[in-house]
Amino acid sequence: MVTLRPESPSNEEKVERDASPPARIHDIEKVDTTWDSSAEIPADLDRRITRKLDVRLMPWLFGLWLLAFIDRSNIGNARIDGLAEDLHLDANKFNIALAVFYVPYICYDVPSNLVIKYFRAGYYLPVLLIAWGIVSLCTGFVKTYSGLLVARFFLGLTEGGLLGGMIVYLAMFYRRHQMLYRITLFYCAAPLSGAFGGLLATGLAQIRSGGYNGWPFIFFVEGAITVVFGILVLFMLPHTPSDIKFMTPEEKHACIARMRLDAHGSNASATVGDEKFSWYWVRRALANVNTIVLSLNFFAIITPIYSFSLFLPTIIRSLGYTAVKAQLLTVPPNMGAFFAVLLVGNFSDKLRVRGPLMLGGCLMAIVGYIMLIASTRTLTQYGGTFFVAAGIFPCSPLVMGWLSNNLAPHYVRATGTGFQIMIANMAAFIATFTYLQEDAPRYTTGHAINIGMLGLALILTSINIVYCRWENQKRASGERDYRLREEDEAMLGYRHPHFKYTI
Repeated sequence: MVTLRPESPSNEEKVERDASPPARIHDIEKVDTTWDSSAEIPADLDRRITRKLDVRLMPWLFGLWLLAFIDRSNIGNARIDGLAEDLHLDANKFNIALAVFYVPYICYDVPSNLVIKYFRAGYYLPVLLIAWGIVSLCTGFVKTYSGLLVARFFLGLTEGGLLGGMIVYLAMFYRRHQMLYRITLFYCAAPLSGAFGGLLATGLAQIRSGGYNGWPFIFFVEGAITVVFGILVLFMLPHTPSDIKFMTPEEKHACIARMRLDAHGSNASATVGDEKFSWYWVRRALANVNTIVLSLNFFAIITPIYSFSLFLPTIIRSLGYTAVKAQLLTVPPNMGAFFAVLLVGNFSDKLRVRGPLMLGGCLMAIVGYIMLIASTRTLTQYGGTFFVAAGIFPCSPLVMGWLSNNLAPHYVRATGTGFQIMIANMAAFIATFTYLQEDAPRYTTGHAINIGMLGLALILTSINIVYCRWENQKRASGERDYRLREEDEAMLGYRHPHFKYTI
């Protein structure tokens, strides 16, 4: 049971309340009032809700992101298995084909986040999955360079709303300091896709049938798997906490209540479903210092992540390995990154910190790139890929979770998250041209560019840590309480004096 207390009740209200039985969790939606943040959900009930959400949501989101990363990066596997030769991708044509993907991807980020609630998230996300699975499958039929460009364009369009949509979706169900670990639970699929995709591509590239030799079957099979999985997910995800069917009435309404309590005054509506779109919230999202700094920070971090994912098979093959062996050797560093993402995400939510862990990850990745540049020994250079993977992959969920934690309510978070991903993905136009054929086999320029980007990430991370600490001190000392007197409390959002920034 939860004891709920309305703010400043009148004498008549006190008498009426005292004469009636205590409010129960399943009565929360029927009570038209603003509840005190002291009305906490019992710990055992809170744990039960979280456990059910983890079991019912996270496996499907993990699958979504795993297939997304496989379908966007399998072109790197196909390249060394005959794609470049069959489509005559000489000079920088391959890099251009990579870059085309990100044009529609970037443009669709913010609009997609703003409509996800309108189109119902439980349907919207899997429909995106089905659409890009069809496009990925059709890529196997491509016979010309221009056809490849068209396929990559539509793949970017259909994948464009996924990442931001998944962040916004999770924020509907989980408390702020449960978010980072849940982001890592699906994001760890990114490095795992490199391992799984490499193994799968090794086998599929050996198929010769119907006039198609090797690489087309990478797209045929992986695209078909994506479509089937998307159809399955259509029936599995609730749209909002109010639509949950797998909880008891008490658990369901406690799930709604705990999100209200976790907002610390920043959310004017009792549930996500009650919130209405307003351009005011869009402006508030873009005016937040966290939005600007962490969007630029994600830009810096995503550059080495994308270049690593797209070019790791190429980098390893340049060390003197055959195509098949290079595919297999992409597995160990990606598996190392998989465990690093889970470990860092778990510690981040337990410690309730984001920035300090990002500093450590960026420094580790820089060490890896230095090993790739400075050493001429194959084993040392290959070891550098482990440092790079374990350093950069955890930084991506950290920077996304950090911004999501520091924005509220829903439409502010949706706008800010979409903007962050839009800005970050502009880095793809750098990442896709970091490793040029003319720089083989050392690729010194590409490694140096990534070191520079990680240095920028170190600076931006430090700036945001200092800003968040400064602002939290202002709120703790009461220097932001004037907002409660001078402004409409329901419109404060993340500016509410009781809302504390995550560091």
